[in-house]
Amino acid sequence: MKKYQGKGVYGAVAIGKISLFKKPDAAVKRIHVVDTDNEKTRFEQAKTLAVQQLQEIYEKALKEVGETNAAIFEIHQMMLDDDDYNDSINNIIDSQSVNAEYAVAVTADNFADMFSAMDDAYMKARAADVRDISNRLINNLSGNALIETGSDEKVIICASDLAPSETVALDKDKVLAFVTAHGSSNSHTAILARNMNIPAIIGAGDEFLNEIKDGGEAIVDGYTGEIFVDPDGETRTMLLEKQRADEEKKRLLQELKGKENITADGKKINVYANIGSVGDIGKVLANDAGGIGLFRSEFLYLENSDYPTEDQQFAAYKKVLESMAGKKVVIRTLDIGADKKCDYFNLKPEENPALGYRAIRICLTRPEVFKTQLRALYRASAFGNLGIMFPMITSVSELEKILAICDEVKAELKEQGVEFSDKVELGIMIETPAAAVISDKLAPMVDFFSVGTNDLTQYTLACDRQNPDIEQFVDTHHEAVLRLIEMSAENAHKHGAWIGICGELAADTTLTETFLRMGIDELSVSPTFVLKVRGAVRSIDLSK
Repeated sequence: MKKYQGKGVYGAVAIGKISLFKKPDAAVKRIHVVDTDNEKTRFEQAKTLAVQQLQEIYEKALKEVGETNAAIFEIHQMMLDDDDYNDSINNIIDSQSVNAEYAVAVTADNFADMFSAMDDAYMKARAADVRDISNRLINNLSGNALIETGSDEKVIICASDLAPSETVALDKDKVLAFVTAHGSSNSHTAILARNMNIPAIIGAGDEFLNEIKDGGEAIVDGYTGEIFVDPDGETRTMLLEKQRADEEKKRLLQELKGKENITADGKKINVYANIGSVGDIGKVLANDAGGIGLFRSEFLYLENSDYPTEDQQFAAYKKVLESMAGKKVVIRTLDIGADKKCDYFNLKPEENPALGYRAIRICLTRPEVFKTQLRALYRASAFGNLGIMFPMITSVSELEKILAICDEVKAELKEQGVEFSDKVELGIMIETPAAAVISDKLAPMVDFFSVGTNDLTQYTLACDRQNPDIEQFVDTHHEAVLRLIEMSAENAHKHGAWIGICGELAADTTLTETFLRMGIDELSVSPTFVLKVRGAVRSIDLSK
């Protein structure tokens, strides 16, 4: 038996045979051609096929991982139509009289190097996307299949790395788990694995990939990030028991459906769900969430090629509110910027985008965009129980401007005879240390706080959440982060506001009791974690 260590990105245990996923030969030969027009025609045909393939992958991803996570494949389709990318390929074919495969490969290298050299984390990530679409084109030109498990039985896919399109193309009925030698826990591949509920480990290293054999047996522990190849009897027995216990826990969690989120001593906690699109509502209802604590409205902007209209937004918000049938729905206003970019916003490159022009800063300097969204939100409020939440707040003056704009919008709607609810709750995200430190000043101005622990941790510890090289320095349980949350909770309650947590720490059940003792009123998590958090809440006795 040999043990390898990676990083688990989705917790579960899988036991089965290894299937080595080898990408088609990446070596592209330079071939002199006479008929360059024919090569350009071959390129156009390969591109047409790639668009069709990506559309099929997008539709598959839509069903399996939701609209937000599927959006990357729409972006890939758009990248195939990029003028600079296409002009480069056609120019290389014409000027060098070479085959289309070579022109695509050279363009891929040039564009990927260009993106990798940029300071912006979002733009750096585009390097992998360029390589992904270029590999697809080269495979189409050479007639190679993109992915094949090579087996009719369920297997553990092992690869150097997997592109997002390759991950989604995996047949879930044939995949027990996947392990990659490289990759980041913040990569699209890792995010897709979590949303597809596939046990997964990334970063197992080149030694792992070089030493394993196709058809060999392995056990993958997605909780610890360990891979056991040719496990001995004791290890097999131990992990089979862990797998059985894990499945029993999941079965028991299903029994929590319909039960209340009440601690053993009778304190009620709201357990809500985070979603990224209208298409995620089914998961919210299936997992019995008490409401929606974070609806990321930016998906409407990210999926559009231009600013979404008021009516477009109204239709989406109305659908969510109606579907939740009176349960609380907290919609976060536009949070574009940093690692989330829309071309039509024409945002300038920044040295430190996470600290730059983003979220509420865009809204306050582009009031026409902000007011359009607020009008749509207030109009939709007539159809359900709405809370509106503003991100990236750092000062009282920002909040004063926001509230004044809200009053303007309501006055305009009233004057126009447009119906809206007068019970809309307004809240802010506590995701900057500044907001936490002055939470005593902010709390009297709003109805609620929601703590965004991902950014709060990033800003408190000065650790870029997009940088895989500093993951070891990101201590999500850091005392400074927890103190800022506790301070915010105390100030919220002192001034009659409620407080929730919508960042990833809300799903960390090792902190559930800590949060409840701080006075946190609501925990909002990915839909699949709702029952797990409910179980944790029900096991806690705050009187002890």
